[in-house]
Amino acid sequence: MKQISVVGVGYVGLVTAACFSDLGNKVVALDIDEERIAGLKRGEMPIYEPGLEELVNRNVDAGRLSFTTSYSEAMQGCEFVFICVGTPMGTDGEAEMKYVRAAAGSIAENINAPLIVINKSTVPVGTGDWVANIIDDHQPKPIDFAVVSCPEFLREGAAIADFMDPHRTVLGSQHRDAADKVAQLHLPLRSPIVITDLRTAEMIKYASNAFLATKISFINEIANICETLGADVKEVAAGMGFDPRIGPAFLNAGLGYGGSCFPKDIKALAFMAEEMGNDAKILNSVMSTNDIRRNMVVERLGDMLGGFEGRTVGILGLAFKPNTDDMRDAPSIDIAEALMEAGVQVRAYDPVAMDAAREWLPKVEMMPDAYTLAEGCDALLVITEWNEFMQLDMERIRDSMAQPVIFDGRNVYDPEKMSALGFEYRGMGRGYNGQLSTEKKTEAHAA
Repeated sequence: MKQISVVGVGYVGLVTAACFSDLGNKVVALDIDEERIAGLKRGEMPIYEPGLEELVNRNVDAGRLSFTTSYSEAMQGCEFVFICVGTPMGTDGEAEMKYVRAAAGSIAENINAPLIVINKSTVPVGTGDWVANIIDDHQPKPIDFAVVSCPEFLREGAAIADFMDPHRTVLGSQHRDAADKVAQLHLPLRSPIVITDLRTAEMIKYASNAFLATKISFINEIANICETLGADVKEVAAGMGFDPRIGPAFLNAGLGYGGSCFPKDIKALAFMAEEMGNDAKILNSVMSTNDIRRNMVVERLGDMLGGFEGRTVGILGLAFKPNTDDMRDAPSIDIAEALMEAGVQVRAYDPVAMDAAREWLPKVEMMPDAYTLAEGCDALLVITEWNEFMQLDMERIRDSMAQPVIFDGRNVYDPEKMSALGFEYRGMGRGYNGQLSTEKKTEAHAA
């Protein structure tokens, strides 16, 4: 059993603490937010993540996981400390590092035995060296320590599975023995372990997210071309995805990427590149392609409705992706605000995120379910592809709407089925949009 401390109990920190404790370690999770820690001590989760509440409560009951606001308590007997604090976007796109700085300083002030400090937050290249300097400068007396970079690759909505069954574990350090000890900590996960230097490990995280964001922007650009040429981007993506050099992941055309990682990480990487005199043309194009998706949806919905004045639009899904309540940089925010500015009465429903969404969209009327949402609407707009929305009684939805109009921002529905049900349907990059007959569509495929 190892003694581990985790600084920060957000999405990454709380999952890290819960999972390491479930692997049999003794873990103390620390956060300076007293209300958040008090809630966790009562068994209340500050975030929604499938399976997390059960995992936390099980390990608290077993005595392996505890919570505190005290660095001196968290550091007592600690062998490893993970820094899992936020690195939000700064004014120029750079990563804001004040929380990392504060955590490193507090760790230094409370270090009482040799320690391995592990950066798990997404941080600019060079942060590991910077953290080491902070600890050196703030120690009351010299105690041996080492800094290791261990970037996280957790997807919100699947974070526990991603932690317990990772594709790889990346470790970077200037001290190979420290990296080996952190590798031992991860051995029960049975994942490939990449050990490299600090800056390379930090860059692996940014490069990975940048590539995934590039795939999303690429398929969205292909979707635009599909619409003008009469092709169906879903079938195009499926055909592409069979090629092992490409793969099917992240080829879902839609509203673009959002959330707490991709937007800030791509901007931070472009900022770092430009600071060093590099012209980040591809990264800037990825961001530009992503930025226009939300306005595009509003414009196209307006075309379908013949204008917005006096209209009521229902939004299906608010979180930036399914299986989370995270509203950070969610497309729903920009789209709802643009619709309201155009004079639309906006309603919304999300299976999980409505409490969180009220803080971001206080003027949007939150509805208890999808059927109540649809009543009297001139259009429905699908923003988050929750499984629940794929199983709706669409005839009931159609009959309750003022106009049976659906703009499917996530390509959840089949265009031909929607057309057969009497909906005026439009998807993203669905060139046919249900307008071609099955016979003609088959002929087009044969050609």
